[in-house]
Amino acid sequence: MINFKFIINICGKLLYIECFFVIISALVALYYGEDDFWAFIHTAAIILGVATAMVTGIKQNDKTLTRKDGYFIVTFIWILFTIFGSLPYILSGHIPSFADAFFETMSGFTTTGSTIINDIEALPHATLFWRSLTQWLGGMGIITLFIALLPSLGIESRDLYIAEDTSPIHSKTGATFSFTTRSFWIIYIGLTLICTVMLKFGGMNWFDSMNHALTALSTGGFSTKNSSIAFWDSPYIQYVLILFMLVAGLNFTLIFSLFSRHWKNLFKDAESKFCLAIIGVTTLISTTILYIHNTYGFEESFRASLFQIVSLMSTTGYVTENYLLWPGAILPILAFVMFIGQCSGSTAGGLKCIRGLIVLKTIFSDMKRIIHPNAIILVKYNNKGVQPQVTNSIMNFFILYVLILTTGSIILYALLENSDWTTAISATLTALSNVGPGFENVGPVSTFAWMNAPSKIFCSILMLIGRLEMFTVLVLFTREFWRR
Repeated sequence: MINFKFIINICGKLLYIECFFVIISALVALYYGEDDFWAFIHTAAIILGVATAMVTGIKQNDKTLTRKDGYFIVTFIWILFTIFGSLPYILSGHIPSFADAFFETMSGFTTTGSTIINDIEALPHATLFWRSLTQWLGGMGIITLFIALLPSLGIESRDLYIAEDTSPIHSKTGATFSFTTRSFWIIYIGLTLICTVMLKFGGMNWFDSMNHALTALSTGGFSTKNSSIAFWDSPYIQYVLILFMLVAGLNFTLIFSLFSRHWKNLFKDAESKFCLAIIGVTTLISTTILYIHNTYGFEESFRASLFQIVSLMSTTGYVTENYLLWPGAILPILAFVMFIGQCSGSTAGGLKCIRGLIVLKTIFSDMKRIIHPNAIILVKYNNKGVQPQVTNSIMNFFILYVLILTTGSIILYALLENSDWTTAISATLTALSNVGPGFENVGPVSTFAWMNAPSKIFCSILMLIGRLEMFTVLVLFTREFWRR
């Protein structure tokens, strides 16, 4: 049976964390003397009141959590964070519609980066900062922050972590679980600060530098400018962001090992090599096509291709060019990297390279079995055999991913008014993969503001399903989950 009392108590403690960051945004509004200060103060007061009621009003002696409880907490708290995170937009009047505010906030916490705001530069500094902060918090994960801050919960925190990060293979670091989680956050904060300083040297002011560092390391993609990174037209800024988007899309266990001076792990990890190979090949093809069509010079063709491919594959969603104007042969490449995503255990979305790699290895293994029916052929990852239940789980995930993408596209096409299939499919893909921009009416220079309310809510649901990698959310709708 679901331990609802203890779940409510834990969710109340989690809301304290959101309240803290809302107060930080209020301080930003106070610093700039802008009118959204009271919207953040009122939001903080509401969250504080609800959180206190949940923590003090509902106590439970039984502090044990099952795996079922973990899945329920993760889904519930992401929805709860999004609802309360919408309040600053609504109370300030900058996004008065609940459907719009919910969409914008869900896009933030899930690091999708799609927006319904047509004039981003008209927003106050604190509201812009809150948009970026939601992505930064959602990038590493709400539950991982909770575990890092409160390691001594008296509960099995690993179940909560696995429910939020459903990577098919969880690497071991040799350290305690809570220590590793805290280390991830320390690295995450450190990389954010380094990125901020490097962007400042490139010509951004401190506010823009901090915001773009928050959304680059989270692979979120929210910008403080209407034209995104194209606003600065700076090769230096683009190369800096390419570096940090690429790093953020790598497995954080691998990054942890690099900081522990285990440099060889980067060249041994099969997923990272597969990821870099995809980026290299797709960038080479895109660069060649752009250069042949005389779209840009060679360096510009290379930089534009590399930036857009890393941005879409890491599911960040920054743009420097309107890629819809590029030769048509490049668009399927961009759609492919949006679908595959970068590495598991990172802030990136998408299918993840590890699943794509193991799907390919499984297909080739089955081909070998046809030729050698009596041979024992194992699917290997990092020179170790992958258990059949893991390969089956990955194949099921792949099939379910394609099924949701297909079904979601049909539903969204039905919900949208006067739209086309390319828009519906790409909007579903960009929501499910947490990318941000898509094609046609949801392209890199467009917003989602034109969509009707049901379409925005549906896309928000797809964002959550994609961010929590489907099973965490969908398992709640099975009859087996609710049985005793």
